Amino acid sequence: MKARLNRMTNLQQRVIAAAGGVIIIIFGIWYSDWTFALLFCAISALTQLEFYKLLGLDGNQPLTYYGTAVGCLICFLTYLIEKQIVDYDSYFLICPAASMIFLIKLYKKRDLKPFTNIGFTFLGLIYVAVPFALLNVLALRGGTYHPGLMLGCLLLLWASDIGAYFAGTKFGRRKLFERVSPKKSWEGSVGGALAAAIIAFFLTIFVDDLRPWEWYCVGAIIVVTGTYGDLVESLFKRSIAIKDSGSTIPGHGGFLDRFDGLLLAAPFIITFLKLFA
Repeated sequence: MKARLNRMTNLQQRVIAAAGGVIIIIFGIWYSDWTFALLFCAISALTQLEFYKLLGLDGNQPLTYYGTAVGCLICFLTYLIEKQIVDYDSYFLICPAASMIFLIKLYKKRDLKPFTNIGFTFLGLIYVAVPFALLNVLALRGGTYHPGLMLGCLLLLWASDIGAYFAGTKFGRRKLFERVSPKKSWEGSVGGALAAAIIAFFLTIFVDDLRPWEWYCVGAIIVVTGTYGDLVESLFKRSIAIKDSGSTIPGHGGFLDRFDGLLLAAPFIITFLKLFA
């Protein structure tokens, strides 16, 4: 199977992998809130493990498995609180769990830069686990599960990515941020924005979780922050001199490559919905 995939073009690999991934994600979101929570907790864990692994390539020693365990705690605890199964005071469980990072590093004799690696361990929580945990806040507004809202945001993100990819490939001339990502272009960004606007239009008709103007605002947030999320991850990869974050997803790289836009978009979407929607 792997040999057959290797013989395919990059575009063919991207399409096949994307189709399989979309089916899994849509099923996980639509089936129940429990499958949604488990799915994104698993994706968060895999993405965080990948992030720590990449840091290790540059000679760092974050607490890979313990940091990922704390990330899973944050994700699942947020689900239980937003689902109103446990109360908000349960968030305090995160404090001793995160503080243990300092104690564990205290006994790591071979770590020459313990506080640097403590910082990188916390960075994995802030950069990866917290945004994925916030998806529970998005999907469980008021304690009620809204799969359409979560799926709508992902459709906007996917449309922006696909539109940017094809528009950039076909018409890309003017570099968007050449220092960080030489392949990204303004034409690609416009193509991504137009694709997201089309999806936002259909969401205003078929998904009533948000009012029309709110869907368009969420779409705009996703286009802008999703692009910056991709640039931030490109900056990270360039800092450790690698092309892809992994090879887990054929044609797409790793989990960090695939969900980088969502990591930066999620906090902005939640903030907008909490303050203005």
